[in-house]
Amino acid sequence: MSFLRSLCNVSKFLRPASNLSQFCSSTLISQKRGYAVEAKPAATTAASTGRVVAVIGAVVDVQFDENLPPILNALEVKGRTPRLILEIAQHLGENTVRTIAMDGTEGLVRGQQCVDTGGPIRIPVGPETLGRIMNVIGEPIDERGPIKTKMMSGIHQDAPDFIEMSTEQEILETGIKVVDLLAPYVKGGKIGLFDK
Repeated sequence: MSFLRSLCNVSKFLRPASNLSQFCSSTLISQKRGYAVEAKPAATTAASTGRVVAVIGAVVDVQFDENLPPILNALEVKGRTPRLILEIAQHLGENTVRTIAMDGTEGLVRGQQCVDTGGPIRIPVGPETLGRIMNVIGEPIDERGPIKTKMMSGIHQDAPDFIEMSTEQEILETGIKVVDLLAPYVKGGKIGLFDK
């Protein structure tokens, strides 16, 4: 990110009206950290629609006629219950994207329509989510009804700037005595808890 800012600052001195300057201003604005924003209604512009061309386990290839969606965008398979979300992982060429299914692909067939959601997978956040269990696409699976929050956040976020990071080390209490005593977790990091 700092390299991109440096490049953008240099481009302003070289050619102020260049495409690089326009790219830099739009890129820097779009890459600022947006922790959680209020849920917005779907865009009014026509969404890109595609159709499934291959299904290999959890990997699904989708072909679009036009407007190829960017990587990490979410696609929703039309006419499917339960709801199936695909996340774009790769552009293959010939207007085809390779996606990863966020649920089982049983019954998914070639030719089924998919619609671009216009952004990444977003999940509910905020105090209303405390104590709730959600799947990877943010749907509650704890049989306690819908999560009543207006705050949504994308599952893909930029790493925090160095200034934003805490220098203090705090222990995250898990409530599991053996873990808290023998292998305590540090707040703010990533670690897996394995069970047998």
